[in-house]
Amino acid sequence: MNKKLQDKLFKKYPKIFAQRTLDLTQTSMCWGLEVSDGWYDLLDVLCGDIQHYVDSSKASSSVPQVEAIQVKEKFASLRFYYQGGNDYIGGMVAMAESMSARICEECGRPGKTMGKGWFYTRCTRCFKRLEASRKPAVRNKQLQLKEI
Repeated sequence: MNKKLQDKLFKKYPKIFAQRTLDLTQTSMCWGLEVSDGWYDLLDVLCGDIQHYVDSSKASSSVPQVEAIQVKEKFASLRFYYQGGNDYIGGMVAMAESMSARICEECGRPGKTMGKGWFYTRCTRCFKRLEASRKPAVRNKQLQLKEI
């Protein structure tokens, strides 16, 4: 995620992203949010719902503060690893991870999981842009092979 959007989430949810300044021997949050910008809104809603639930008067005495340990993309969907919380928060995270497989990682539009070997979630427009950027490299490689 670009630094501006990442810092916006870090500032908005300092309790959830408390580990962002820790050393890599203590957390993987030192690497930041390892996702593309298209999942910004999904993460914003997830973190907002989590923090609201933890802070609510009914839950605050029994629900430990959630702290993100690592946030990344894996197999074309969001992975939100954390400590604290409870089963209800686990359900929120599972729902967000599931929804991410239908949201374009790049732009946030509706998307679908695709790929061979390396999977990603893209909308049609971002998929076409990705494919167009790959084709010149493939053509150049084919030309080099023919020249030998």
